Amino acid sequence: MANTIKLLGSEVALSDTASDVAKAKVLRIYNGNGADQLVTVKDGSTTVGTITVKTLTEVILEKNRDHTVEVGTSITGVKAVAIAYTN
Repeated sequence: MANTIKLLGSEVALSDTASDVAKAKVLRIYNGNGADQLVTVKDGSTTVGTITVKTLTEVILEKNRDHTVEVGTSITGVKAVAIAYTN
């Protein structure tokens, strides 16, 4: 995990609607939901990959700028923000 992060925008709630999160290349994703949640990265309608984010944890995710992220239908509490980081 990154030791230092620089915020490049405001945190947004993820949903089942694809979001490129301001064309960010690196995201901090936080799961404030009461259950582990699957985050999906897509290139258009093609799934690039998925990751399970455990409850009350965060992940740093690198993606292509045009890729989008989304969570399942009716899922709340999963948030993302564009960042830069150093180790």
